Amino acid sequence: MEKIWLTRYPANVPAEINPDNYTSLVDLFENAVARYADLSAFINMGEVMTFRKLEERSRAFAAYLQNQLHLQKGDRVALMMPNLLQYPVALFGILRAGLVVVNVNPLCTPRELEHQLKDSGATAIVIVSNFAHTLEKVVYNTDVKHVILTRMGDQLSTAKGTLVNFVVKYIKRLVPKYHLLDAISFRSALQQGRRLQYIKPQIVNADLAFLQYTGGTTGLSKGAMLTHRNMQANLAQAKAAYGPVLQERHELVVTMMPLYHIFALTVNCLLFVELGGQNLLITNPRDIPAMVKELGKYPFTAVTGVNTLFNALLNNKAFHELDFSTLRLSVGGGASVQQSVAERWEKLTGKYLLEGYGLTKISPLVAGNPYDLKHYSGSIGLLVPSTDVRIVNDEGHDVAPGESGELLVKGPQVMLGYWQQPAATQEVLKEGWLATGDIVTADDEEGFLRVIDRKKDMILVSGFNVYPTEIEEVIARHPKVSEAAVIGVESELSGEAVKAYVVARDSSLSKDELITHCRRNLTAYKVPKLVEFVEELPKSNVGKILRRELRADNGKQKSPDEGVAKVS
Repeated sequence: MEKIWLTRYPANVPAEINPDNYTSLVDLFENAVARYADLSAFINMGEVMTFRKLEERSRAFAAYLQNQLHLQKGDRVALMMPNLLQYPVALFGILRAGLVVVNVNPLCTPRELEHQLKDSGATAIVIVSNFAHTLEKVVYNTDVKHVILTRMGDQLSTAKGTLVNFVVKYIKRLVPKYHLLDAISFRSALQQGRRLQYIKPQIVNADLAFLQYTGGTTGLSKGAMLTHRNMQANLAQAKAAYGPVLQERHELVVTMMPLYHIFALTVNCLLFVELGGQNLLITNPRDIPAMVKELGKYPFTAVTGVNTLFNALLNNKAFHELDFSTLRLSVGGGASVQQSVAERWEKLTGKYLLEGYGLTKISPLVAGNPYDLKHYSGSIGLLVPSTDVRIVNDEGHDVAPGESGELLVKGPQVMLGYWQQPAATQEVLKEGWLATGDIVTADDEEGFLRVIDRKKDMILVSGFNVYPTEIEEVIARHPKVSEAAVIGVESELSGEAVKAYVVARDSSLSKDELITHCRRNLTAYKVPKLVEFVEELPKSNVGKILRRELRADNGKQKSPDEGVAKVS
């Protein structure tokens, strides 16, 4: 299949980008902090960090890594923290020292952390004290020689930081006991770094910038190797797609998703740094009331997130009282944006919720709905510039127009491969084409792509392919449903049967009512044979529903009532 890049995209969005506008992300960063020195770059817990402060602190941290820890270009440094002001300081400090960032989810288990540290060969880690107890259990089994610890409030003003650290540790008791010998204070590292000379290493776009671990559903996670060029290319692609509605120096983006996640890293952090915009960092997006209260303090112009976060905001009464007059851009990613959520978002805010599509292995953007969209499309939109795709069947042959198949992607944003795993790399990356594992169609004359489902999540019912996303979308339209997830379970009659896990918003919802609703909207073999009402669905730290956990726990979870949903 030839590149899908037809006339639908607005005329001022280019078909191609230059992935080498800068020699590296460090060059991009240094240009941005020089242009916007006195503007606000990041906001967290009411504290503002300007571009000038970000430059000074990241330079001091880079100098510390070079001179005190004697790290060499290409060494890996793990970064394990939620959205705090410390994150961008450490991130750009590591990159400026010529090192490789290994982003780690703070909520990972000791087993997962040990694997990522050992696999990456990280020799240093920057970590928030809340999660130090996890590190303590595994650090001596790894190559980590330097542990740099920070507390939640360490980049806030002295008075506020002291209060935050006290509340976090002694009132909320969010810092389990730990014992890490010779751990270094992040604050001390910056103080020492200010007295040391930073020497900018020679960094080029071909150099490795990030190891982003991904794909732990069938085994241990693998490190996607993303270069400075990969990330800069995707930044330029995001800017081409959404830039026409964004104003340099005048943006404030709400960053609900953690910056260690590739979506927020590229679309929020890098894009808005390059634009001279502000990032409002939300440290705990699961605390919806606190987040809404924070949003009420700022005239935000852009917001990104996953479907579950948007849904949670819409279900909060205080959120409906906010002023959305400055909002220009709303983007959903990480999982499918459901029609019911998109329509409620547009009704409340007056702005369309634009679904985007990407993968960690692709830095991440592949496609997105155009900024001038006038209705919910139900698709992932059009390709970002300089991106080619093929849609192939199980034999690897291109399918006919309108038919579904696996999406293959080629472009400057596609990873080098998996870190130290040539066999796994060969499985997904052949002659520059990356196999996404997603089943899509391109049946729109204007080139809109539509994801049907993950290849591995497909359910086979009596020989028919059933895709969970379609069924979840139908269930979510029921006014008494808050959330739903669908998996396949073994069946003697049909091989597999459809099972739905449902979180109700109304306790009067019954299984029969829900199945009747599905029968009106789905072909018979797609209608769930089993429905289980649950208090909540398992989610990742970014709010993505984890079907694999439902599959693993199937048969263990019991509904609180056989016929009636319980509302938490």
